[in-house]
Amino acid sequence: MATRRGGTGILYRAYERRLRRELAGAPVPTHIAMIIDGNRRWARLNALDSVSHGHRAGAAKMHEFLEWCDELGVEVVTLYLLSHDNLASRDADELVELCAIIADLADALSTGTGWRIRHVGSASALPADLAASVGAAVERSREAPGMQVNLAVGYGGRHEVVEAIRRILESHDGTTHELAELLSPELIGEHLYTTGQPDPDLVIRTSGEQRLSDFMLWQSARSELYFMEALGPDMREVDFLRAVRDYGQRSRRFGR
Repeated sequence: MATRRGGTGILYRAYERRLRRELAGAPVPTHIAMIIDGNRRWARLNALDSVSHGHRAGAAKMHEFLEWCDELGVEVVTLYLLSHDNLASRDADELVELCAIIADLADALSTGTGWRIRHVGSASALPADLAASVGAAVERSREAPGMQVNLAVGYGGRHEVVEAIRRILESHDGTTHELAELLSPELIGEHLYTTGQPDPDLVIRTSGEQRLSDFMLWQSARSELYFMEALGPDMREVDFLRAVRDYGQRSRRFGR
């Protein structure tokens, strides 16, 4: 059995090296958005006594995922960790555990990594402890020189657009007709949570599900989408490298 495991490891490392050679000189996404999915299924498949074990394993994988992105030269990564709908629909006990796990992750990502943390979502919708933890991570890493890491916590794409329109209305002193003349995709973009950042080039989702689930609906209008079968905690670096290779092989015409 030891020999078999070693052989598998050798084959894996050889395949990883081949993928890296194929990526040499290929386009690398500036911004990758990740929908981490399948944590609860992973916990059940592994006969764990609580789905919180799956969420914690998924959080650990997201830290690893960010290291892969950083090594490849990605400049911005957005992690979809807790949706606006989750806050209303998840079991109360599971939600308490999940919020604690996200708070721990925010703390870890903002300490000693060199990454700059930004909250993407509605802080007012979050439990106070989680909002405080995410806010502290943002402040702690504000001057960090490294990769931008957006934590989408309490996030919903439709809610984000509604909030952007509301902020535009609140800041406008003219008539409705004047506002209608001013309204543009660029103006709405300036009032989104991700203002000042490039839109995602690549959106990845784990677990085999093929939907956006209200994630970055505005920003992903021209994004490349990649769906992988691996459950969140099972994602390997070669799965990530294949996603980036696939991205580099696509022809992005942007309507041309």
